[in-house]
Amino acid sequence: MNDLRQLRHFVALAEYGHFARAAEAVNLSQPALSRSIQALEANLGCSLLDRGPRQISLTAHGRLVLEHARRLLDGSRALHSAVAQLENLDSGELHLGAGPYPAARLVPRALGRFASQHPGVRVQLSLENWHRLRRQLLDDAIEMFVADIRELDGDPLLDIIPLRRHPGTLFCRPDHPLLEQDQVRLTDLARYALAGTQLPMEVARAIGELAGNEKPLGIECDNFMVLKAVVADSDVVSMAPWDVVAEDVMAGRLAVLEPLASTRTLSAYGVVSHAARSLSPAARAMRDLLLEEDSRFPSG
Repeated sequence: MNDLRQLRHFVALAEYGHFARAAEAVNLSQPALSRSIQALEANLGCSLLDRGPRQISLTAHGRLVLEHARRLLDGSRALHSAVAQLENLDSGELHLGAGPYPAARLVPRALGRFASQHPGVRVQLSLENWHRLRRQLLDDAIEMFVADIRELDGDPLLDIIPLRRHPGTLFCRPDHPLLEQDQVRLTDLARYALAGTQLPMEVARAIGELAGNEKPLGIECDNFMVLKAVVADSDVVSMAPWDVVAEDVMAGRLAVLEPLASTRTLSAYGVVSHAARSLSPAARAMRDLLLEEDSRFPSG
């Protein structure tokens, strides 16, 4: 295969499911796109498409090639971005990931400073839980991420820089009935739905034992902004590290419940990169800003 153009054409066709729309997306005529796909099939020695009268679908070979094509194209973009940034930070791309809690405060603050200092670098931010971010990192879809590291610690494929730890809090709306009590007991909490992001096994086990329920979360969502909105408009109770709710609590938009001391946990964020990959200049600059912003907030 001479270059990656045929793979780009094939990925576009797979995504649009239609020759005419895919051809328009990659700035080719429909016959030229068809010839490119036929050449790719000839090079690989297999049929990639089932061609219907109105749209196409992928064969088993096509689905396999699509998976590898996306990975190769992501790697190619990363290569071009790294080369473009080798001498300066005036251009290029940074593909970054963040877990729900770091994405609520730490990452936006560091990202805002990065964009002000390096406006020519295009940043793509992926918001996922730590399982999916690890896979994206190892597939070279992202270069670095910030997330809970409890289940990543000791992974030989990863380079991890732990960040400050913050006490976990239970929070609710300011006029929640539980706030009328001097102390919140587990039996009190059981009367209300508990919402949260996907929990690390260690935390889920601890909360499950205290609550007497193997699955303590009534609502699970990896978008923390959605969780805050649910809590603000209902009797749902949620949990988060103190650093991501501190401003809302101080502004009176949310309130912290004071549960039994045995229910308290600590956050465990970290900056994670590939142990076998050197960071691009943009990623190094972003990592430094993350560490600076992390140091500005008092540790728990």
